[in-house]
Amino acid sequence: MSAQAFLPMYALPEMAAANDALWQALRSQVPGLPERLSPAPAGLPEAISPEIVFSQMCGYPLMRKYGGQYVLLGTPLYNLPGCAVRPDGVPTHCSFIVVAKDAGFEHLADLRGKRFVVNGFDSNSGMNLPRRLIAEIAGREPFFSSVPVTGGHVASMAAVAAGKADAAAIDCVTYGFCAAYKPESVSGLRILAETPSSPAIPFISSIGTPPDAVEALRAALQSPQLRAALAGLRIAKVTTPPPAAYETVLGFEHEAADLGYPALA
Repeated sequence: MSAQAFLPMYALPEMAAANDALWQALRSQVPGLPERLSPAPAGLPEAISPEIVFSQMCGYPLMRKYGGQYVLLGTPLYNLPGCAVRPDGVPTHCSFIVVAKDAGFEHLADLRGKRFVVNGFDSNSGMNLPRRLIAEIAGREPFFSSVPVTGGHVASMAAVAAGKADAAAIDCVTYGFCAAYKPESVSGLRILAETPSSPAIPFISSIGTPPDAVEALRAALQSPQLRAALAGLRIAKVTTPPPAAYETVLGFEHEAADLGYPALA
């Protein structure tokens, strides 16, 4: 099978041209890459295929499911609210706890016993980060009345705006792109709280990608020639994270368990 490339994490239809511009800019710097991006897969794969030369992956399944199957190419710093840089230089993102604009909630504690939706229980931004936040106030007990799965952040926002759920945790980058490309999807929402920050969703490659190709991709992502294409996706820069950067994601899982809140419920 030939090499494959995906940009699955921020793949609103309205962003297709910007994503393709980044890919074509990468191809101009790194020989032998696929001509086009493949359509974003519907869900998480069972494994990171050796044919995947370029993709993105949420930090939670990256650490829990795909150990030893990937190499980190770089972590992007997005020029969007909720994104920042840690003291060690690793770009971060957080999740926004969103509620309906006209809802009467003023504090996070007001959501006790309410309906919370998640894009998936394998999501760092939709489940892991809010779990760590809620663990502080849950009192070692279930906090919400129900936590159904919507299948995606956009669907979660729609459920909250329509009154089918009371709150959701939305990746701040997704929220920012929706505000820019689909303003109607956030017009009925407001941000009630922010979760702790964790390393932003990285660009990755399969562990089977030849080392020279990995280094070429890393260099290209940080080259001046990609600045315009990166800026089109609101990316200020891409840095190469230290090997242990994403352990923060599992650290939040362990901390929530220590606080007596091992599951978002």
